[in-house]
Amino acid sequence: MLRKALRIVGTLIGIVTGAALFYHAVPGLITVIGSPGLTFSTPWGYTAAGGGLFGLLFYLITPAVADSCRRFLEWCEDRLKSVPTQDIILIVIGMIITLLLGLLISYPIYKIPHLGAYIAPLITLGLVFFGVRFILGRKEEFSFLTSFFSRNTRAVQAADNETFKILDTSAIIDGRIVDICKTGFLEGIIVVAGFVLEELQHIADSPDLLKRNRGRRGLDILNKIQKEMDIPVQIYEGDFEELSEVDSKLVRLSKVLNGKIITNDFNLNKVCELQGITVLNINELANAVKPVVLPGEEMTAQIIKDGKEVGQGVAYLDDGTMIVVEGGKRHIGETIEVLVTSVLQTAAGRMIFAKPKSAVERVSGVK
Repeated sequence: MLRKALRIVGTLIGIVTGAALFYHAVPGLITVIGSPGLTFSTPWGYTAAGGGLFGLLFYLITPAVADSCRRFLEWCEDRLKSVPTQDIILIVIGMIITLLLGLLISYPIYKIPHLGAYIAPLITLGLVFFGVRFILGRKEEFSFLTSFFSRNTRAVQAADNETFKILDTSAIIDGRIVDICKTGFLEGIIVVAGFVLEELQHIADSPDLLKRNRGRRGLDILNKIQKEMDIPVQIYEGDFEELSEVDSKLVRLSKVLNGKIITNDFNLNKVCELQGITVLNINELANAVKPVVLPGEEMTAQIIKDGKEVGQGVAYLDDGTMIVVEGGKRHIGETIEVLVTSVLQTAAGRMIFAKPKSAVERVSGVK
């Protein structure tokens, strides 16, 4: 339907263009070449001939022209999507500044007779071109400009509880970010940097089997987040070429976007804390949401192996918390009731120490 409408519009444009062109140009042309025998009885004859010829021509070429325009617009749209927002802001600022400078410089040149009208626009365009290239070449030094506009933009987003959450490679490979997104506790916009994707790709192409599997798992996790999660995901295509380490680039990106980094990396966590960057550590979140266990509570545990000390047995809760059962070695492979004796919180997580309930009851009975 749209194609037919465009063809009709194109044909009408061709008829009007041909009629006007032939009405004004052809009679004079025939007079110049001295062929009065080719003339129509009235000028309207030229109009009809030109309208019919150009109408037919435009009718034939309109679909091809429309397809070419559509492909060009799609190409422009794809290119604009790959340009970071910060670069677009810098380009607009650079164009405004250089246009003003170009107008000031070219104004006296414009008054030069004959040549001034041609030289002045060229000088203005040249200043715009080189000015934009200069700003983009030093965009890290102009980050204060993008930060100013970003703060204003984020002020609007903050009202909608939208902030940038930047994913680290370790958090992607870990995979628990998918479950966190499903719960709905994570708000805002998930940002995946292009250099993080490159690192995942290098890991996935590693000759080491373990690394290769970790890299492919990370790519699968990203694919799942993009396709199955309701939370918006954006790819940051920019790069900080003067920095070689991915962690350093993530720190710089969080400053540019004023975002928060989601990671499992202990060292990156410490670096971010020193630089005043908010970090969302998945391991700390997992430890925080584990159920609180107090000494004297009862629980069911399946002893799966012996512990380090003599007679100890080891069990695990569903969340991975280790339970060390004193005297539990003889119950390996069994599911027994235990009483919690103490809880130890370490940097690696939480450990629970317990005794078999039957043993405690026997001791109490003897007493």
